[in-house]
Amino acid sequence: MDSPNSTAADTRLTTRASILLPLPLAGTYDYLVPDGMILQAGDYVVVPLGTRERIGVVWGPGGDALPAARLKAIRDKCDAPPMPADLRAFIEWVAAYTIQPPGAVLRMAMRVPAALTPPTPVTAYRASHNLPARMTAARQRVLDVVQATEAPLTAAEIARKAQVSNAVIRGLADSGALSRVTRPRHAPVPQPALDTETVTLSPDQQSAAASLRASVAEAAFSVTLLEGVTGSGKTEVYFDAIAETLRRGQQALILLPEIALTVQFLSRFEARFGCQPAAWHSELSPPRRQHIWRAVAEGEVRVLVGARSALFLPFAELGLIVVDEEHDPAFKQEEGVIYHARDMAVVRASLGEFPIVLASATPSLETRVNVESGRYRTISLSRRHGGAQLPTIEAVDMRAAALPADRWLSPRLVTAMRDSLARGEQVLLFLNRRGYAPLTLCRACGHRLACPQCSAWLVEHRFQGRVQCHHCGFETAKPESCPACGEEDRLVPCGPGVERLAEEVALLLPDITPAILSGDNPRERGLSSVRDTIDAFGRGEIRLLIGTQIIAKGHHFPGLTLVGVVDADLGLAGGDLRAAERTYQLLHQVSGRAGRGNQAGHVILQSYMPEHPVMQALVSGDSEQFLTAETAARRARRLPPFGRLVALILSGPDLEQLRQFATTLARTAPHGDGISVLGPAPAPLALLRGRHRYRLLLMADRRQDIQQTIRHWLARHKVPNAVRLHIDVDPYSFL
Repeated sequence: MDSPNSTAADTRLTTRASILLPLPLAGTYDYLVPDGMILQAGDYVVVPLGTRERIGVVWGPGGDALPAARLKAIRDKCDAPPMPADLRAFIEWVAAYTIQPPGAVLRMAMRVPAALTPPTPVTAYRASHNLPARMTAARQRVLDVVQATEAPLTAAEIARKAQVSNAVIRGLADSGALSRVTRPRHAPVPQPALDTETVTLSPDQQSAAASLRASVAEAAFSVTLLEGVTGSGKTEVYFDAIAETLRRGQQALILLPEIALTVQFLSRFEARFGCQPAAWHSELSPPRRQHIWRAVAEGEVRVLVGARSALFLPFAELGLIVVDEEHDPAFKQEEGVIYHARDMAVVRASLGEFPIVLASATPSLETRVNVESGRYRTISLSRRHGGAQLPTIEAVDMRAAALPADRWLSPRLVTAMRDSLARGEQVLLFLNRRGYAPLTLCRACGHRLACPQCSAWLVEHRFQGRVQCHHCGFETAKPESCPACGEEDRLVPCGPGVERLAEEVALLLPDITPAILSGDNPRERGLSSVRDTIDAFGRGEIRLLIGTQIIAKGHHFPGLTLVGVVDADLGLAGGDLRAAERTYQLLHQVSGRAGRGNQAGHVILQSYMPEHPVMQALVSGDSEQFLTAETAARRARRLPPFGRLVALILSGPDLEQLRQFATTLARTAPHGDGISVLGPAPAPLALLRGRHRYRLLLMADRRQDIQQTIRHWLARHKVPNAVRLHIDVDPYSFL
């Protein structure tokens, strides 16, 4: 396979070209290359498709099956670096693995078509030596702003800083007091420095960093698991690998599960490299996305930290990928082309022939098995950095707590909270349930407030005075009377969410004002507000924080000594094959927030099943017995990572049509020789966004070419127009 930088050596195309379009089409389309246009594989081109024009990618030379008279000509070539060969190979690999058209995968790599046009310069202003004949307060403010800044400023920047209208700026320019100049539309991307002051690594960290640097120096594909207890300094270790990558003139990609919220990570990177890395996530403005996309393609961005979609950016010379918190379920894309970013990152590194680092305190079972089989290397950090000790963990049996129906904090936890706060320490209460209450019930008739579009209950959000579906986003004002029987003041909340927990804390600790951090906060208050809350808690300005899983990911709170897990059993319900593993990982991660500073940390798990292997593993601090048993159970049942699963999810507005097609599909399903198909059956979430849902689950041995089997199976059927078929290879969600 060609290297990422070998596109210049690709065959020049001067007559016909095969174009892949970012559409869910069966394959490529051939087009004529106009006279004088010379193309190579990877070039972005504008082509006619029906009555419209589309931007596609030259995928290779065109065929000669059709006469030239039947082919349309390429309209234009985009002024952008060609898509690298390794990214084109990656797109084809992902398409084959996920059983999706290559064009559907290409669409993920072409989310920013405006970036294919070079940015035009903008008009800016700098101070001249002339003064206006007439001076006003507004004009003086403009001159003060411009004279205080060395670089020229645009009219919008001046207007914002000087609090004036554009007319004032134009008047000064027309009078000669300001000079008009042009400047690049975007400021240069800051470049990481390799000679900044670094933290002192422990001997264990130094050894681990040396191993990672050696992997980078090999300039070959390898996968290394960097496993370390919470607070062991894994980030500082893989920063050394990034520095080595930069010394070699290559780019580095860091994948994080919650990039938009990782304020502390960005600060640590800046302390190590003198600037923040470029970031890629859904909250970027369109102009910023265009700038970053093109800067990645041109090699100007040297280090990028991003969410899972960053895998599909056109890196000019990618030399290292780091997947931090590799176990995190947020790396699984559940919409559109369904893929797991960790697994696809390994594939991208393999195709590009460079190393990848998977970092975690609680590695996934899939990664552990790959280490045990010798496919992955491993580096372990068994001690916390700086001499901090791991927290002690205890489980409180809630069956013996005898709490009132509207209380959820045990006497043991409340006492520990009061003691910690009295010593001036911080407390974190963890409850992985957003809103005020997960269910609203009518005491008169038993009616439950349900989503009209989903088979799910509406969640009360009391701070907003609304009820909301957490699956489709439907929301409405909380009714004053029961919609079923009309009785007023009989609707009551059932169960706690983080908002309701805050009420209980206010009653028990009236001198404490708790802060709430949950997945709702970014939508309700904006990301900057969430970052402010995290920063304030890190500085000790917030004494008690109540949070969902958003608070469990990589944050460092040196003053936090007590973590209370309000409902430790919450993730164990249901038939998810990874339920126990995920619960262990999540509770281990949130427990790891405690005791990272000078004071010892303590964790209290409130559980109705304290004898459960997950709780026992957490309390004892010995996870090996639990993980060994979990591995053995999966192996015995041929479940991942020892077997293959593929889910087929069918949805449609007509339940009977959907049921009939699902039944027809099941009748021709492959069976035998290590393959079986379960279903069809209504999905646990049987109605979603107004569409009924059925599921089939295909189970197979690892030796099976499951993708080819499914292609042959589905090729025998025509999916009705109103029915959608989603294929989830290696499913993580079974709703």
